[in-house]
Amino acid sequence: MASIIRRIISFITLLLGALIFLALALTGAFLYYNAAPLAESPGASGPVLEQNGIQMEADGGVYLEVRKGESAQSVGQRLETAGLIRSRYLWYLLCRFEREYIKSGYYRIEFPASQLAIQKVLISGRQILRRVTIPEGVTLKKTAKILEEANICPADEFLQAASDREIISRYRIPGESMEGYLFPDTYLFPPGFPAIQVVETMVNTFFSRIWEIDGNSMRLPSEEINKRVIIASIVEREYRRNEEAPVMAGVFFNRLKIGMALQSCATVEYVITEIQGRPHPEVLSTRDTEIRDPYNTYIRPGLPPGPISAPGMVALKAAFFPADSEFLYFRLVDTASGSHYFSKTLDDHIRAGLLYVKGRIQ
Repeated sequence: MASIIRRIISFITLLLGALIFLALALTGAFLYYNAAPLAESPGASGPVLEQNGIQMEADGGVYLEVRKGESAQSVGQRLETAGLIRSRYLWYLLCRFEREYIKSGYYRIEFPASQLAIQKVLISGRQILRRVTIPEGVTLKKTAKILEEANICPADEFLQAASDREIISRYRIPGESMEGYLFPDTYLFPPGFPAIQVVETMVNTFFSRIWEIDGNSMRLPSEEINKRVIIASIVEREYRRNEEAPVMAGVFFNRLKIGMALQSCATVEYVITEIQGRPHPEVLSTRDTEIRDPYNTYIRPGLPPGPISAPGMVALKAAFFPADSEFLYFRLVDTASGSHYFSKTLDDHIRAGLLYVKGRIQ
């Protein structure tokens, strides 16, 4: 009986020893494979490396894109291939036992980092975002340049997306591009954000602002909305003082009613800078106002073919709610304050002084 008990004790001792050894081995394996690889920090030995949605910076930081609909296994495979984790299998186990899912988006991870630390960042959903401001009155080309300089998306891809026929048709926008329909505002975008999503974000913001201005705007025909957006884009480039914007819009609508040319300096500037690609003029000459182009409202009655800038809230409100007046002319009379003189007759307009060209959008 005693020998049986000794054998049982011996077996239990061996079993406990094996279990302890196994636990220590598993703990060691976990600590080893969970830890960051012992190699140099990503990018430390050379220029920035970008591969398969992972951008490694020289300062040891890593920008990681988790693609929409991507599985945790796929992310683990990419992390292992890039040398950022030691084992994708441990990654699979960690993700399987975690109740929260990793979230799509763009993240910055400081290395060295353990797998648990990386997983925590991706589960949090706290993406890296960059603040980019699109000023009022800019054109699509200037917007594209701003976005590219902020490393949001390439300029050519943005311009291509802003001319995408599917998006233009979806939003019932007349014209060949979304000029004037991408609202100028401060946005938070992750670096490398798809241009098509940048455009959709900005056009959605535009229509939400239109709805704020006039709750009935969405019931208007697209041609009527376009008419007001064109007027707003011109007013945006003409006004200096907020209170004068509705009066300017009223002037342009009055001219349209009687078939008079809008004669906006801003449209001539658009022809020179955006269509002809020349530097912005300090003063418009008679030759400038005679340029033969559909956007030149000095020689072509009615509206130009499309908006000439991205109007902000002041200009949009003015176009949807123009001042009721009999004015047909306005002229800048004080460059310091930006005030204009409004008149009903040409003679009165001529007496007001010299013609000024509004300052260039930087």
